[in-house]
Amino acid sequence: MMVLVIGGSGSGKSAYAEKLSDELMGVWKYYLATMHIFDDESRRKVERHQSARDGEGFFTVEQPTDIHRALEKMGTRRDIILLECISNLTANEMFSEREKKAENKVVETVVSGVETLREAATNLIVVSNNLFEDGVVYDETTMAYMRAMGRINRRLAMLADRVVEVVAGIPIDLKYIISCEMQCG
Repeated sequence: MMVLVIGGSGSGKSAYAEKLSDELMGVWKYYLATMHIFDDESRRKVERHQSARDGEGFFTVEQPTDIHRALEKMGTRRDIILLECISNLTANEMFSEREKKAENKVVETVVSGVETLREAATNLIVVSNNLFEDGVVYDETTMAYMRAMGRINRRLAMLADRVVEVVAGIPIDLKYIISCEMQCG
């Protein structure tokens, strides 16, 4: 099963995704973190997040780009993978140290990476940001990133069995497909 958890900044989507990982059946839980550590502030943020997850049963895998390669760092049993988060991953893929990648290439790279994770895990929880709530028009580079995020989120919503938007800490189911296996089993 794949669940897409989406929401604005500070909405509670990450906390909800972690709670959801506890509700799903599985011993082997992987937290796939995508934040690129580039300064002391980002390092402290990663350390805070890791500390907050202590005792939650996650094996943390840091993979800021090429998320399909994270599977090489995981065991063969992958009950739950929690991917946090698509906005960091998209920025990392689009704005590498060497070059800015084209919007279409970034969309395909991110979506195909998620598809690979979906096939490799019993349950995949993907966290993403909703960036289109402020209505502001930014410079072209930022708008290209936002368009890529919009396209990625739409594609992931189509792939997902369940889509949950978290607003002010309240999860709202937008899509929920129950397979015959779950209904009939």
